[in-house]
Amino acid sequence: MTHDFLIIGGGIAGVSAGARLSELGRVLLLESEPALAYHASGRSAALYEAQYGKPATVALNLASRADHDSLDGGVLSPRGLMVLAGPGQGDAFAHDVADMHLTEVSVAEAVARVPILRAGAIHAAAIHDEAWDIDTDRLIQHFARHIRANGGQVVTGARASAISRTAYGWEVTVGEDVHQARILVNAAGAWADQIAIMAGIAPIGITPLRRSVARIPAPGDHDVARWPMLMGAGEGWYAKPDAGQLIISPAEEDPVSEPHDAWPDDMVLAEGIARYQEFVTPEVTRLTSSWAGLRSFAPDRVLVLGPDPLDPAFIWVAGQGGYGFQTAPAASRLVADLVAGRAPELDADLVAALSPARFRGGVA
Repeated sequence: MTHDFLIIGGGIAGVSAGARLSELGRVLLLESEPALAYHASGRSAALYEAQYGKPATVALNLASRADHDSLDGGVLSPRGLMVLAGPGQGDAFAHDVADMHLTEVSVAEAVARVPILRAGAIHAAAIHDEAWDIDTDRLIQHFARHIRANGGQVVTGARASAISRTAYGWEVTVGEDVHQARILVNAAGAWADQIAIMAGIAPIGITPLRRSVARIPAPGDHDVARWPMLMGAGEGWYAKPDAGQLIISPAEEDPVSEPHDAWPDDMVLAEGIARYQEFVTPEVTRLTSSWAGLRSFAPDRVLVLGPDPLDPAFIWVAGQGGYGFQTAPAASRLVADLVAGRAPELDADLVAALSPARFRGGVA
């Protein structure tokens, strides 16, 4: 069967783009793993903080807010964010306050909100109540249902082994099957450059960076449900309530030589837990689980969205860098607008900042 759009990648980038494109034609989405959102999307901290990221990312975050409030009845729930600074972290703290529009609070107020905090270790604290948990599975399934409702297909366990350009468009080989499509959408996350190379398209320089996470029991048997996410100044670590427990991350960005099913580095994880431990009184004595994911970045750490100017039938939806869920509604709408030849809702400077053309010498 010939499709209008063949999407490689079943994370939030692929399913959201697929949902928008399914309104323009027949979609086939291929995910190599046995389930959608298996890699980075399934290992996300799942926070919507509109002011988090570079300016282009913040613009996409803000443009996505209305959809997050309305899609499937709304996918956000209150969380809040608290940034904590220790000795010598004043500059990083001031940068965070300015960048994320935080409100400084007293140490006493910080401890009142999160009673496990060690007051003597905190030199400054700031909060932002406009930070929200994202129901990531609900968002993934919403977009996947939309693809199917519009006659598209979502196929898991389907790893592309070959991609070739044809007079019609593209042929993608999966096992013994060959799928044809007019337009190929590269939403392969950490594997995005590999997919481009398979398709004969020059890579952009997408770099996968590992981030490790541990889950611990609720400290001191506290009810953590209403606590904000905690973050060390300069994002040196974070801790976030999750299903009655806490997840803790060293927030590392360690390059990996090849994309793979990531696992945590025990030493790096221990260092992150130690940084968290400095700010709290209960001792971390055991983990209930741990994992890692690969957050993939373009060289300028800004998302890559739209047709490749060297072959407009090859669409990039890549470089989410940990901002995939926050930006997905606006990012996917932009991709569909560009493919359909419609004037994007986003301003022209932002569209240019996100375009793959910036890596092709400005070729449009």
